[in-house]
Amino acid sequence: MTDTKAPVPLFDLTRQFQEVKDDVHAAVERVFATQHFVLGPEVAGLEKECADYLKVKRAVGVSSGTDALLAALMAIEIGPGDEVITTPFTFFATAGVIHRLGARTVFVDIDPRDYNLDPGKLAAAITPRTRAIIPVHLYGQAVDMDGITAAAPGIPIVEDCCQAIGTDYHGTPVGGLGVMGCFSFFPTKNLGAFGDGGLVTTNDEALGEKLVDMRVHGMRPKYVHHFVGGNFRLDALQAAILRVKLPRLDGWIAKRRAGAAHYRRLFTDAGLLDTVILPEELPGRGHTFHQYVVRVPRRDALREHLTRLGLGSEVYYPISLHEQECFADLGYRKGDFLESEKAESEVMAMPIFPELRADERERMVEGIKSFFG
Repeated sequence: MTDTKAPVPLFDLTRQFQEVKDDVHAAVERVFATQHFVLGPEVAGLEKECADYLKVKRAVGVSSGTDALLAALMAIEIGPGDEVITTPFTFFATAGVIHRLGARTVFVDIDPRDYNLDPGKLAAAITPRTRAIIPVHLYGQAVDMDGITAAAPGIPIVEDCCQAIGTDYHGTPVGGLGVMGCFSFFPTKNLGAFGDGGLVTTNDEALGEKLVDMRVHGMRPKYVHHFVGGNFRLDALQAAILRVKLPRLDGWIAKRRAGAAHYRRLFTDAGLLDTVILPEELPGRGHTFHQYVVRVPRRDALREHLTRLGLGSEVYYPISLHEQECFADLGYRKGDFLESEKAESEVMAMPIFPELRADERERMVEGIKSFFG
């Protein structure tokens, strides 16, 4: 069975570009005129605007979301002998940065309602060597931060906000709830650059200053190095483009939320609620739908069916991190984190980008209904 209509993409950046291209071209030309391509006034401007938007004291632009996480852990001096707790159900970078610093990654299973780290399972994982916790605000829905802080009092919390810019937790933007927040501006994020970029936020002025030095090899003043940092600098071109996009972010999030509500109506009208588990919006968690993730039986066969119809989908994430070969030395085995392992076999992301049309959402649900019959 095939569909002769135009494909429905999982994501289409060309549509958003039509909205912003004139302003982007102007911003890029502004940078070209100055020939100042690394850090500089554009990055400083973005940092101020992001700090205001996220309601934090400091925002430090860096080279990627991964480097945001790495710089944050380096700033609190995570290293060999330390343990850092995080979730096994997330993008690789969250655990990868822990490993790169020689610390031990300790996984805690997820809550199946929101796919985030389950605070109820956190206390059992804490040891005298626990130096930090990295909860991930997955898919754009905030973690139960009150539950985490109650289970782990006094332990620094580094928020992984890479999928959650614009998300709030009971009215407070994520990124200012722990000691630091880490954001990604990868092109497919709700606020995406035209390449890699990232941000670290904090309400601790001393940490903010340390991060400023951290991104330039621990240097201040020029050629004087007080500690070993990294090359985590943000390009001025990316900052200029992000400054064009940031004022539009809330409008784009509103369209994502409206699309999610439309999906719910379509699934309800199609009689699929007994078959397809829709995303649960938990109270006070500010879901911004970076991804619209459903749970379905026979997921892989369904995706093959949708592909034949030209309907886009993806799996975030098909292999839990404790099952990855590179982390075999941690000693985890299949069966250690049952909720994560169940999710990896059932979750499916559907198109939810702001420019997705209503008729395209209708075709997605029709395609799923045709599979389950």
